[in-house]
Amino acid sequence: MVDLSVRCGGLTLANPVMPGSGTFNESMARVIDIDRLGALVTKTITPEPRHGNPQPRVAEVTGAMLCSIGIPSKGPDHYLAEILPLYAGSRAPLIASISASTAGRFAALASRLTVAGVSAIEANISCPNLEEDGRAFAMVARDTENVVARIRAATSLPVWAKLTPNVGDITVIARAAQAGGADALVVANALLGMAIDVQTFRPKLGNVMGGVTGPAVKPVILRMVYQCARAVKVPIVGCGGIANVEDAVEYMLAGATAVQVGTASFVQPTAMIDIIDALPAFLQRNGLT
Repeated sequence: MVDLSVRCGGLTLANPVMPGSGTFNESMARVIDIDRLGALVTKTITPEPRHGNPQPRVAEVTGAMLCSIGIPSKGPDHYLAEILPLYAGSRAPLIASISASTAGRFAALASRLTVAGVSAIEANISCPNLEEDGRAFAMVARDTENVVARIRAATSLPVWAKLTPNVGDITVIARAAQAGGADALVVANALLGMAIDVQTFRPKLGNVMGGVTGPAVKPVILRMVYQCARAVKVPIVGCGGIANVEDAVEYMLAGATAVQVGTASFVQPTAMIDIIDALPAFLQRNGLT
């Protein structure tokens, strides 16, 4: 008998597969049985409504997707009144992804979402910190530890810190997040990149630069997961270029306890279920339970 359950960041998950934030919403229930997922990670919300970045927001590049969505959000009141009830009957734990421009706003939003139905907070600390000249929280160890500690003090829920890969040594940031009280680390958000249309001589994204996701980034993020898993004691959730069971297993061999699937779901909406279905056979072939 194969047991796919894992203990990750204060939660017991039926299996280690979940969506990446921003790549999943309630409409997926029309395509897959979302109760079969290890967890449900909802789209990132912010303390105040946001319209997001100018169009175009998405461009296809070789082996990857380039996007600059800008976290459009309707705020916490809408989330609690309209989004949370949609998942009230789901068996999989709900992870609320949050983003804010200051440590105080992060803490206030985490407190606001500490309600029945939310199982954990995923703090997207890859966003700009207005108190530090717009540098992302997770680009500076001191800022990382401070914002995670503020969130940790504001909620009784498990706190998962989502790190940025756009740093020189991610292990320094990982240790800082652990020191701040993170229960798990999500490694990692998108690599910063850009593309230019040689017919129009204009950037392919309305915001010029954006995040690179998909298969092309996997070797980079996999290396970071390996490094972080050796540097900290808290669980790692691997996120970057996972499209099939081999990708998921590779991340877990590198030290991840669970994985998030993002871009692959845009290409193949059943990608997460396909991975869950394939895991038992992989384990059995290798004599593992």
